[in-house]
Amino acid sequence: MAFDIDMIRKVYQQMPSRIAAARQALGRSLTLAEKILFSHLHQDMPLQNFERGKTYVDFAPDRVAMQDATAQMALLQFMQAGRPTVAVPSTVHCDHLIQAKTGAKEDLSTALSSNKEVYDFLSSVSNKYGIGFWKPGAGIIHQVVLENYAFPGGMMIGTDSHTPNAGGLGMIAIGVGGADACDVMAGLAWELKWPKLIGVKLTGRLSGWTSAKDIILKVAGVLTVKGGTGAIVEYFGEGADSLSATGKGTICNMGAEIGATCSLFGYDEKMSAYLKNTTRTDIAELADGIREHLRPDSEVYNEPEKYYDQVIELDLSTLEPHVNGPFTPDLAWPISKFADAVKTNNWPEKLEVALIGSCTNSSYEDISRSASIAKQASDKKLKVQSEFTITPGSEQVRFTIERDGLLNTFEHIGGVVLANACGPCIGQWARHMDDPTRKNSIITSFNRNFAKRNDGNASTHAFVASPEIVTALAIAGHLSFNPLVDTLKNEAGQDVKLDEPTGFELPPRGFAVDDPGFQPPAADGSKVSVAVDPNSSRLQLLAPFPAWEGTDIKGLRLLIKAKGKCTTDHISMAGPWLKFRGHLDNISNNMLIGAVNFFNEKTDSVKNELTGEYGPVPATQRAYKAANVGTIVVGDENYGEGSSREHAAMEPRHLGVRAILVKSFARIHETNLKKQGMLALTFADKDDYEKVQEDDTIDILGLTEFTPGKAVAVALHHADGTSEIIQANHTYNEQQIEWFKAGAALNIIRKQALSEKHPSVK
Repeated sequence: MAFDIDMIRKVYQQMPSRIAAARQALGRSLTLAEKILFSHLHQDMPLQNFERGKTYVDFAPDRVAMQDATAQMALLQFMQAGRPTVAVPSTVHCDHLIQAKTGAKEDLSTALSSNKEVYDFLSSVSNKYGIGFWKPGAGIIHQVVLENYAFPGGMMIGTDSHTPNAGGLGMIAIGVGGADACDVMAGLAWELKWPKLIGVKLTGRLSGWTSAKDIILKVAGVLTVKGGTGAIVEYFGEGADSLSATGKGTICNMGAEIGATCSLFGYDEKMSAYLKNTTRTDIAELADGIREHLRPDSEVYNEPEKYYDQVIELDLSTLEPHVNGPFTPDLAWPISKFADAVKTNNWPEKLEVALIGSCTNSSYEDISRSASIAKQASDKKLKVQSEFTITPGSEQVRFTIERDGLLNTFEHIGGVVLANACGPCIGQWARHMDDPTRKNSIITSFNRNFAKRNDGNASTHAFVASPEIVTALAIAGHLSFNPLVDTLKNEAGQDVKLDEPTGFELPPRGFAVDDPGFQPPAADGSKVSVAVDPNSSRLQLLAPFPAWEGTDIKGLRLLIKAKGKCTTDHISMAGPWLKFRGHLDNISNNMLIGAVNFFNEKTDSVKNELTGEYGPVPATQRAYKAANVGTIVVGDENYGEGSSREHAAMEPRHLGVRAILVKSFARIHETNLKKQGMLALTFADKDDYEKVQEDDTIDILGLTEFTPGKAVAVALHHADGTSEIIQANHTYNEQQIEWFKAGAALNIIRKQALSEKHPSVK
């Protein structure tokens, strides 16, 4: 469980000189993001003013973190790379495969039994390759990372889109696909477009019912789900310094919901206190020694418009609690206007389930403030009127809040404590419901609320709020309740009002835990064997994807023209499909089943041009593959937003889709497609999306001259015998074009490793 103090000391020793060199080369002051980015440039990168949003840059991250659902595919890929051990400190966290059904103890026991094969694989492969392993029940990856590994000024990549949670401790932490993690674990540079910078200036202080969660809910409303795409969001100002480290983490966590590359805060006393309370005093002392380098330069504070591409200012003293949703995390409602919105839009007013916790809001502060409301309910003779669940973020948090009596407080009013895992936040929820098609409302303190995200039911209206507001609404049982002004009738028939929540940023008696759930790797993994049953339905060793044939790609059929929002949940659903995350062929049976077909407004129903019949998307694509017919997928704006799951890129590649052509991509998904040797193209003219017809035969031309910045032509041959050519743009650089030609980035890594072992092999 060591946090690599020597590595951190080395990072801090290098930072001052690298920052000074960058400041001199640019002739100006630096934001915090720039300081960390310049400090982590790969050794081969020249020091220059990289163009924001356009220049690809190589970095050398300090850490890799993986959750169990994505780690399976990442480590199956790493096993092909030919490396004896990981090149940077890496960890695996078992949090995604535990389904919430009954309660913590029973659900964990069920998961250990049903997922034994996968856990054994992850444990053994981690043991072999020098990777730290966090057992099932240890906690959610982002909370565990914040408690153990995140440090100010560091750079981490993680195979989960909410990796930026670590920005709460001043770390640039970015969600990536497993192929990126594989590269870094193999010792290669990690590539990222030099990000744009969005500055959020926070003034004033939070008070009363308002919490850190309300800051990001407000920012999401301002920037929308794609307003942060390609940007780092940097929070600064007196208001930023007033927030707890875990509150900062909540804000950075949900930066994923605005498409941000990551979010971060400058180092301050709150971070120092959190480090010291989580047994990392030596890191706090090191950080204190270079504090000026772990915050933006003073000139940035004074004239932020000169240093950021966009500046947003929020006065925390006047900020209201917010409720966001339904169906999207950027539909922001101040609590004073939410009840009217519920009535105006005819959303189900009765609240059926309220859920607090998750990686976003499961700190001691979150739980203690929510528990203060639960205690009021007991004292004022109130009980929850909806189902109410509590998900601790880690075993350390769970153990501490149990010791301090907070879990008992929740249980006393009818709350059910779930396992230290993702659970309902990612669709791992066996929800008890009479009719899944019935319109209903739930509210969570999670991060995402896309349709079907939590319970798989399209009819569920999911809303997002702070744990405090969620707890209050659970007690009320309906969405029109505003705890700031409204009263409730208790068991004695009296009208009572809830007082403002109170709590503790850090436990007064300190954190405690008996068994955190960590397994260190073997000192020598060379003799450790990793067994994968060839008949397994859960795990499957990978075969390399084929290289590009060296010609233009012609005769493609349209698999689907996706209409509207098409997230990675639409492309590769979670929930019950999580059990196949280590078996590429089996999980490919969920490919694009959630996408809406433009031509018939249905999901999982596309036309098979070989038969003229309509059928499921995966089955139709398998028919094309069997007939050696390549296909193309066409999509709308921000295609692939949401989770970092690379399965959404690997499944189409595995089943024979050759290209994805869309109006625009979400960052992580576009990179994932490139890594897997896919063509990721965008319409030069977005109106050309309308020209694609269901029965088209499609050619992609100009690939023999595939070069950075040069568009390719797409020929649409319509069923009536007419044709038209449209232009498609791409963002491939020279290295990424080599990935495409080789068939995948991993094919290049494997070849390099082989040549190192056997120099005569070319």
